[in-house]
Amino acid sequence: MADHDHNKKQLLELLKQPGNGACADCGTRDPDWASYKLGVFICLNCSGTHRNLPEVSRVKSIRLDFWDDSLVKFMKANGNSIVKDTYEKSVPAFYYRPQESDCPVLKEQWIRAKYERNEFTGDNAMAQEAYSSGSYEGFLWKKGRDNGQFLQRKFILSEKDFTLKYYTKEESKGPKAVIYVKDLNVTFQPEKIGHAHGLQLTYLQDEHTRNIFVYHDSGKEIVNWFNAIRATRFSYLRTAFPTASDSELKPWISRNYLKEGYMEKTGPMQRESFKKRWFILDSQDRKLLYFKDPLDAVELGVVFLGPEEHGYAVRDSQPRTARRNKWKCGVAMETPDRAFQFMCENEREQREWMAALRQVIARPMIPQDYATEANVRRRR
Repeated sequence: MADHDHNKKQLLELLKQPGNGACADCGTRDPDWASYKLGVFICLNCSGTHRNLPEVSRVKSIRLDFWDDSLVKFMKANGNSIVKDTYEKSVPAFYYRPQESDCPVLKEQWIRAKYERNEFTGDNAMAQEAYSSGSYEGFLWKKGRDNGQFLQRKFILSEKDFTLKYYTKEESKGPKAVIYVKDLNVTFQPEKIGHAHGLQLTYLQDEHTRNIFVYHDSGKEIVNWFNAIRATRFSYLRTAFPTASDSELKPWISRNYLKEGYMEKTGPMQRESFKKRWFILDSQDRKLLYFKDPLDAVELGVVFLGPEEHGYAVRDSQPRTARRNKWKCGVAMETPDRAFQFMCENEREQREWMAALRQVIARPMIPQDYATEANVRRRR
């Protein structure tokens, strides 16, 4: 008869082995669950998806459930590193591996792709065809720029000319918009869009930032779109920077924004009334963008964030002549051309915004940053 305490102790010892101390699927530290059918240690959140895949995975709590000797023996013989060697053998360099903070649909489809569809074992060449073939097309629900309604639009992604096009009608002769992959970023935004599969596409048009908000009812389909765009971006980056390694290019494929949220903003003279604006801090491009509302298609303005040695600084402040500001926690940002004054809703938001802005200005400039800075200055 199995000794419950002894087996629990053995499992806890297994967690100390290299690779087992973080969730096999999202990297969360100190996982409390395990798939005794696959032999991996996973976190509570990922265990929910595994529980929905009874044909390929069965889960137990390490601390609370009873473990037979045979199951403990199976876990000893496997573990995260060994199982990953099988199920993550051929993950494409562009494919996004979800982290702890990522949205549920990304984690679920990563788990399903690995264990249910065997997309990365190297034995199923057709499994990756959808998002790595160099082209992808289909219908997405797109938010209208003016009326705010989501309507179905046809999208076509092409690696041949590095473009993403969308059409208002299937039979349309020409696209409504042609978006060049060179300036395209894609990020999941379920809370902002109000749909579990919400995706934000951000790009440059006439040197101004534009947003498109889309979703698909299928989690698999929206994640395919996400990785197809990343695949095309990766192909473009390889063409643009032929001497760079895959590891050097990966951070530039797509990125989440460092911080988003509302702040109040006043004008250049700091005597104008404060107005509430939605801000996005794009740390990679060193830009602080602001919009009237979170789902606006076009930016109202942009601030380039250079390094400290070029005269950029951030501090907390309280303006003397604030007008119509509802919030009291101030953030002052100095640039060589202008001093900006923002107001945050509370001290926590104030601390987070200052920390995020300082993180950007503490970083030295790279060659691409000078081109971005020149574009921002040219728009004034």
